[in-house]
Amino acid sequence: MKKTLIFSSLLGLSIGAFAQQGGQVLQPTKPSEVQSPIPGAPLSKEYVQAVGQMAYIWGWPLVNMHNREAEIGGKTPYPGYLGGVLPVAPSNQNTMLHDYLAPEQRFITSPNQDVVYGLSFLNFTKDPAVVVQIPDFGDRFWVYQIVDQRSNSFATVGSMYGTKPGFYMFVGPDWKGEKPAGIEAVYKSPTNIGAIFPRVFMDDTEADKAAVQPLINQIRIYPLSEFTGEIKTTDWSQLKDIPNPNAGGDGETAWVVPEKFFDQLPVVLEEVPALPGEEAMYAWIRQVLDAAKDSPELKQALVDIAVETEKSIIQPMFEFRNNGVEAGNGWRTQKNAAEFGYGYFQRTATAKGNMFSNIPFETMYFGADFDMNKGRLTGGNKYEVTFKKDEIPPVNGFWSLTLYNEQHFFHPNEIDRYSLGTKNKSLVYNADGSLTIYVQPTAPEGDLKNNWLPSPSEGVFSLYIRAYGPKKPIFEGTWTPPQIKKVN
Repeated sequence: MKKTLIFSSLLGLSIGAFAQQGGQVLQPTKPSEVQSPIPGAPLSKEYVQAVGQMAYIWGWPLVNMHNREAEIGGKTPYPGYLGGVLPVAPSNQNTMLHDYLAPEQRFITSPNQDVVYGLSFLNFTKDPAVVVQIPDFGDRFWVYQIVDQRSNSFATVGSMYGTKPGFYMFVGPDWKGEKPAGIEAVYKSPTNIGAIFPRVFMDDTEADKAAVQPLINQIRIYPLSEFTGEIKTTDWSQLKDIPNPNAGGDGETAWVVPEKFFDQLPVVLEEVPALPGEEAMYAWIRQVLDAAKDSPELKQALVDIAVETEKSIIQPMFEFRNNGVEAGNGWRTQKNAAEFGYGYFQRTATAKGNMFSNIPFETMYFGADFDMNKGRLTGGNKYEVTFKKDEIPPVNGFWSLTLYNEQHFFHPNEIDRYSLGTKNKSLVYNADGSLTIYVQPTAPEGDLKNNWLPSPSEGVFSLYIRAYGPKKPIFEGTWTPPQIKKVN
């Protein structure tokens, strides 16, 4: 009996001190599912700043996307080219380029010059459903990147998926309805704000530039209310230019302004539903935001920590070396691009350094800031990047090596060349089948000029390998990027 009593006592303690009275088990008081912080509790400046710093890192990409949609989708009067270079359109519509992206654009860092880009921002509070046209691209590589406000991909549409030509519908999280006749499939976004970026491969010949035009003219995005079941076409080369009020500057447009961040974050918290498990974090952040509304001192404390965090934590994320995982020979790659989930660091670092990256199954990216001897890539030096015959990136789509300046934009040069790869039909291969790309300020002699990737005469720069439609060795991580050899 004594042992039984002891065992019962221990068991009772271990499961929350259940009590027995008259043979009836009494359950402990059940807490509310989410216990929010008590409103009105005093919060110190130091506590507010500690929570504020975490909120700034976590919310930076979401505020970034909110502001892009508000400034581009919300303020663009009609489809056109912002500053003559960037395709922009009102929300739930699109504009396509008709050539490679111009080096002057400052909308997005780390762009490529392998595809014809398009852009559409989605806002399902304005239109409950949007139709996306997909032409018959034949054997041409293409992909539409489709992301929600968290920068996560929520639809798989591209040549690597065998997507059929036709009409597709995209709806917001609250949409309820049936798939209309003539629509191939319906994709639901988990957030009301998102974006679509069509990418269509084009090589560097005039013949292919002409051949791609009828295809891109059929890439259209518009509200469901305009759907007729007939393909709509637009000659994108005839669009008007739109003045850019934010023109100028060497870096990317400042989509996140630290001084305004905590004024915009409450709106974003309402826009973006919490992921499972984030409910407590939302309540934690809201308590601090509510306290700051009635306290100029706490409000200023949040502004101060936003400015400090931007400088000390966000800015260093810009360099490729501070994101992703080691891929060999000093290159780094991402394993969860556009599939960030709870990977808050990777999501913010990617939004800072190369936002709107495709998921790895669509594209693998490799960034390098250093040569094989761990020296920073620096203008004025000469480098060689040699892909051995059996190490040229194995892809179903295309690959390229791009050079970016310190701001992750194209470096202006005398031949307007910013990348080399599949698109280039005049590359000179070595006798053993390998391929050497010469990264230097001046051109190599003879035919090797075809393999020249012009670099700055001063300042630091970075290199970037893209592999669209990566085959298994790249996707699974058994392929290693080449060494970057300094030769002077």
